[in-house]
Amino acid sequence: MKKYVCGVCVYEYDPAKGDPDNGVAPGTAFEDLPADWSCPVCGASKDQFEAQA
Repeated sequence: MKKYVCGVCVYEYDPAKGDPDNGVAPGTAFEDLPADWSCPVCGASKDQFEAQA
């Protein structure tokens, strides 16, 4: 699974780790995150993230 990086603060969402502090289990693909999920560091929306090459 691809990792995604926040274009605002460069937080990296790693699907293997998920975002357990915000209720996202490890193994959750970025595409499967809830529509209202936001960057846990700066609060940017999902559309501010870009897939890493």
